[in-house]
Amino acid sequence: LQVYISEISHPGVRGMLGACPQTMAVLGSLILYALGKTPLLTVLLWQGWSWTGAVAGEVPVLAMIVLLCFMPDSPRFLLSQGKDDKALGSLCWLRGKDTDYAQEYEQIKDSVRKQSRRVSCAEIKDPFIYKPILIAVGMRFLQQLSGVTCVLVYLQSIFKKTSVILKPEYDAALVGLVRLFSVAIAAVSMDKAGRKILLFVSAGIMLVSNLTMGLYIHFVPASLNGTIANKTLVSSANLPAEPTNYITLIPLLATMFFIMGYAMGWGPITWLLMSEILPLKARGVASGLCVVVSWLTAFTLTQFFLRVVEAFGLEVPFLFFAVICAGNILFTGCCVPETKGRSLEQIEAFFRTGRRSFMR
Repeated sequence: LQVYISEISHPGVRGMLGACPQTMAVLGSLILYALGKTPLLTVLLWQGWSWTGAVAGEVPVLAMIVLLCFMPDSPRFLLSQGKDDKALGSLCWLRGKDTDYAQEYEQIKDSVRKQSRRVSCAEIKDPFIYKPILIAVGMRFLQQLSGVTCVLVYLQSIFKKTSVILKPEYDAALVGLVRLFSVAIAAVSMDKAGRKILLFVSAGIMLVSNLTMGLYIHFVPASLNGTIANKTLVSSANLPAEPTNYITLIPLLATMFFIMGYAMGWGPITWLLMSEILPLKARGVASGLCVVVSWLTAFTLTQFFLRVVEAFGLEVPFLFFAVICAGNILFTGCCVPETKGRSLEQIEAFFRTGRRSFMR
């Protein structure tokens, strides 16, 4: 999906459109959560009518199938198949008849002509091929090592461990709202501020959040986080009221800021940059490699998270994530090119020649 969006988008709005899948995914999760809290649906599920949820889930799928029939093929794909007339018609439909789409068409055609063959094993040694692939794979690897999957999967356990003043049923709603707000910020500012500045800000926020969480867990005594429910099995009605310990807001705020930082940078931008910088002849295989590396890293990290917590304590993973986020800042500054407002052909020319004039 990200590759398709990058190929049909105008450079001026590619960032905003590239953030749309993340925005819609988070919005869909919030809608499902809201539906799950409605009294009518709760009654239906309680009475065993779980098929209603399955039927409701088919509605957006059917709508997507119908809408896909009206989506044009990518001009770059059509040109790679030798369908020049259809490619020109597709670009005309995407850009509008009143725009100068003919010049863009010639640039795309020239780029496709230079990369008409599939990438061979010998060509992988070419910096034009392996550099963008390494950058894309490295970003997906570092994104998962920052700990986002572990935090989202074990969110309730982390909140329970740190005795956060928050009911478990509110976790999904709060996380969803923070992610939706942050992705919206990224979508609006990506084509104005640029990709790299958002990656710097995102990694910086995640660094501070993970460091705060690790230091809080390490230095704050567990007794300060204890609640009445954790101290005794006696009914709380017979116990005097204790003042709320607002220090437990620290891990809550740290987690929320971590999710916000991730969602406004290293979440959506890594997917977008992957589709922007990968060379056309290796885009399909390389994007698949990025996805495999991403989810293998997430799976491995999730499996080892609980073992590390049991062996060394909860603060160790968060301090490790903080170190990775510091590495993300260095990686962004040294390796990631700024692609704001650049056509895919300009980005390819930059990696092919190494001349920064193509990116101006």
